[in-house]
Amino acid sequence: MGTAGRIFRRCRPAIALFALAAHAGTVLAQLAPGEDATATLAWADANKTSDHRDFLETLTRLGNDSGKLTAAQLAHLRYLEAWQVAYAGDYDDAAPLLEAVVGGSPDKVLRFRATATLINILGIAHRYQEAFSRLTELTDMLPGITDPQARLQGLGEAAQMLATAGQYELAADYAERMIQSTPTGDSACKGTFIKLHALYLGKKIDGSDARYTKGIADCEAADENLIANSLRADVAETAIHDRRPHDAIDLLEKRYPAVLRDSYPSLISQVESLLAQAYWDAGNAEAAGKYANAAVKSAPGGDASEPLAAALRTLYLIARERGDFQTAMRWLERYMQADKGYLDDVSARALAYQMVKQQVVSSHMEADALDRQNQILHLQREVDRRAMETSRLYIVLLLTVLATIALWLVRTKRSQLRFMRMARRDSLTGICNRQHFVERAQQALLAAQKAGRPSCLILFDLDHFKLVNDTYGHSEGDWVLLRVVAECRDHLLQEDVFGRLGGEEFAILLPGTDEAKGSERAEAIRGAIAAPPPDGPSSAHVTASFGVACTALHGVELDRLLIVADEALYRAKEAGRDRVVVATSTEPVPAKETPMPVAPSPHLRMARP
Repeated sequence: MGTAGRIFRRCRPAIALFALAAHAGTVLAQLAPGEDATATLAWADANKTSDHRDFLETLTRLGNDSGKLTAAQLAHLRYLEAWQVAYAGDYDDAAPLLEAVVGGSPDKVLRFRATATLINILGIAHRYQEAFSRLTELTDMLPGITDPQARLQGLGEAAQMLATAGQYELAADYAERMIQSTPTGDSACKGTFIKLHALYLGKKIDGSDARYTKGIADCEAADENLIANSLRADVAETAIHDRRPHDAIDLLEKRYPAVLRDSYPSLISQVESLLAQAYWDAGNAEAAGKYANAAVKSAPGGDASEPLAAALRTLYLIARERGDFQTAMRWLERYMQADKGYLDDVSARALAYQMVKQQVVSSHMEADALDRQNQILHLQREVDRRAMETSRLYIVLLLTVLATIALWLVRTKRSQLRFMRMARRDSLTGICNRQHFVERAQQALLAAQKAGRPSCLILFDLDHFKLVNDTYGHSEGDWVLLRVVAECRDHLLQEDVFGRLGGEEFAILLPGTDEAKGSERAEAIRGAIAAPPPDGPSSAHVTASFGVACTALHGVELDRLLIVADEALYRAKEAGRDRVVVATSTEPVPAKETPMPVAPSPHLRMARP
């Protein structure tokens, strides 16, 4: 589980620890007379994934005779039992069992291995910050671990955790260390899989790479069929992307019964999802629906994964092709939720990695600062005897400490500024929010005025957007907003300021643009928004109404431009929508008596039809 579990998508258990063992029979319910429990435990440990049914049977026999085991043997058994609980998917139960081994075993190698497995469990449970904190402990312990199998497990877990955080090159480096650390005569199957999959995720290679063929052969020779089938999943996915669905079907169909026998839920869901996509691309909707439904059923309950999202999208496409639009909308809604949940989870992993990395750096710097402070105290005692000689050294060390602390403060401040920048962006579209747009627009207007250049402000509002939300749902509305933003960006220059004022209302400041050019660019954006949407998750068609106000006629004060542009926008709505109206000098504008901070006008807060 530790080697294959991280890069695969996670699943709930398909079977519990001793249910399979009971199914295997009770002929070997206890240790045989004269059987060496230590050797039996070592065999079970080495064959956890390659001979899983015999592994379960061995755990049952050892558990029935646990009273005859030594303390070291019993600790090893408890670790293997915890590993199996995690392998079956009972992560909530597995975590405290592994914690007990980490905190109670006298064997540092076993504690190291339990820590590696615990990292895997924490990652599956989306407790990413805890997982990466444990990973820091694991890598600190690694130099003191000489047991080859334990080192392989630790290196593998580090590689897989780094891959989940998007650190693919670093993950591949750890996997290569794992391959190089494999004892002579042993298979490097697991390390090869982790390295190839990390390079695959990082788009450095694809499934057509010759190393996949060799890796699959090596894993089959080592009886690691589960990992071999995981490599085949990458090969099949590449075939699908290269429009060779029949190759993917031929590869996966013959391996599907073996995948089911291995009882590893995440691989089952992944293979079923890939088969569903391949059959859909091959024009076999019936087979695609069968495997897509199977993938949804085998996917982790309450967990968002890439295979689940792909299966739900396939079901949506099948229902839409059959003309069952009500069912299609239900599948589309589930697909969008799963896809968003998966993307949010990817972001959470990356953020947790960066936060723990920052904490480690800060901790090391604080430790260095404390160490230097202790050195200073020691030197101060020496000053009493060697005032002239040691004073110079004291000053140098003091300056070093101050420089270290200053560097730490600067880095901390930079981190704070980075998070402040994140707060200036609209959470859905990624463009400027209202407050940040106002700040940047005022600066741009002032700069354009000093340079003697005109500017234009564009306000636009999506027509009947509430109807989109009411008809298709808010998830579809979010996709529409994202498409509109993407269309606008295609028509913007680097110096333009683009922001979302709220809801479906947007603003664009065009520095250095006169009235004619501003009207032309607004018309281009209007046409792009009104064009039929491309094939994608959103099928709703919207238009927008535009109001344009330019500094040549209305001055450079942002609040006045907003009011004038909003009046023009309102006239575009009254004139039938889906049009651009440029404010003229004859339009009524409230007189400005005293300079006031820019605030939303009553018109900007009104909900337009």
